[in-house]
Amino acid sequence: MAYAVVAHYRCDPADEATVRAALLEARARTRAEPANEGYEVHAVAEEPGGFLLYERYTDRAGFEAHKAAEHFHELIVDTVWPLLTDRSVTFAEVL
Repeated sequence: MAYAVVAHYRCDPADEATVRAALLEARARTRAEPANEGYEVHAVAEEPGGFLLYERYTDRAGFEAHKAAEHFHELIVDTVWPLLTDRSVTFAEVL
């Protein structure tokens, strides 16, 4: 069953370029994962430092494999998350 992740990230506008670059690199690497069906990164209109991510995987196991990937830790855990001022994540399964 398909598994989706919607994340809303906020960072200080001074960190926006660093976060954007890391998210775009994460997008490129994640799209190469076998279980990934889509990974989109959006800049939130009228919210400097705001990003919206939409990710879709074949199933929850595919998402768990994504979280275990080296690039997830390098780009998201070690680079993006420390720069965030706010983060909310929603997980969903297709009905």
